[in-house]
Amino acid sequence: MSTELKVIAARLHRVRLPLVHAFRTSSHRKTMLDHILVELVDASGAVGWGEIASPSHPYYAPETVETCWHTAERYLLPAVTGQSWDRPEQVAQLWAKVRGNQFAKAGVDVAAWVLWSSARGVPLAQALGGTRSEVIAGVSLGIEPTIDDLLTEVRRQVTAGYPRVKLKIAPGWDVEPVRAVRADYPDLDLHVDANGIYTESVEHVTALRALDEFELTMIEQPFAPRDLLAHARLQRHLVTPICLDESVETLADLETAVALDSLRVLNIKVSRMGGLTAARAAHDRAQQAGIPVWCGGMHEFGIGRAANVALSSLPGFSLPSDVSASEKYYAQDVISPPVIARQGVVQVPTATGLGHDVDTDLIAAHTVATVEVTA
Repeated sequence: MSTELKVIAARLHRVRLPLVHAFRTSSHRKTMLDHILVELVDASGAVGWGEIASPSHPYYAPETVETCWHTAERYLLPAVTGQSWDRPEQVAQLWAKVRGNQFAKAGVDVAAWVLWSSARGVPLAQALGGTRSEVIAGVSLGIEPTIDDLLTEVRRQVTAGYPRVKLKIAPGWDVEPVRAVRADYPDLDLHVDANGIYTESVEHVTALRALDEFELTMIEQPFAPRDLLAHARLQRHLVTPICLDESVETLADLETAVALDSLRVLNIKVSRMGGLTAARAAHDRAQQAGIPVWCGGMHEFGIGRAANVALSSLPGFSLPSDVSASEKYYAQDVISPPVIARQGVVQVPTATGLGHDVDTDLIAAHTVATVEVTA
């Protein structure tokens, strides 16, 4: 049976959803999110959905919702529409001249994978080569107004059954919050994420080295993305493994980080690496290097979250991933059923394609802009 697909129309939907709980990182605070949903329509009428889960501000990465919208509308969708392809890995070749813009590319790449797996009649996880029927989920907690507020949030997530909690940290909000959480939860799988806000100043390095006391699973992205040598230097003085996130946007970045011994753990984000094609390749390379991986999140709506679950079913994802239940972030999600976690475990869908129905009515109700590109 031929699996050749030809996208004849593509749409972008800018969708705005409120968060159920405000989330603060080392750079900013957010109460709602705008993400761009990508809809690819095949000549047969089949539809594949993806999600551009870029931040609204250029703090995590250079891209924003506006830049992703421009890049997708002006370059990526015109490159895809009217073109035939047999495998989703081929789609990225259609926009090979476009450099960077990983978040924008990721949404279109995911939509191509969903469209292809739907046409083949297989679940997305199976199409990617996944081997797990369930994924262990962790949660990420932002910087709270007080340590007591943080402990309340940790208690809520531990009670919900999540076995791993990640804490956002920043200079001045690091050692003492971690100390308080570890005192209350001595056996909790706990790690911290700095989103690259620290420097190699004596004060900052002293605080980071002090975190060794708390037997954390990892310290994620302490220094700026390009500071791979700084990460390598810090790792030589730490027992706690360093995990890289923002530093690894491409496979070449990963090769450099491995050569420098700048990481002992890798956070693979579909959005940051340009889609499922590149994320799967990063998983394979990390396995070869003996580096454990987990799937990070960007507060995705259900479409991106379901793609993360599918990716996390690959064998190298040995650590809990940021695929917590939709309800942790959104009162209503754009898929049905939403992603559900029971005692910190998410089942990998067995239905074809994304494994969830896309709620087009809810999407329409929360869309603030839309555009269509045709062949």
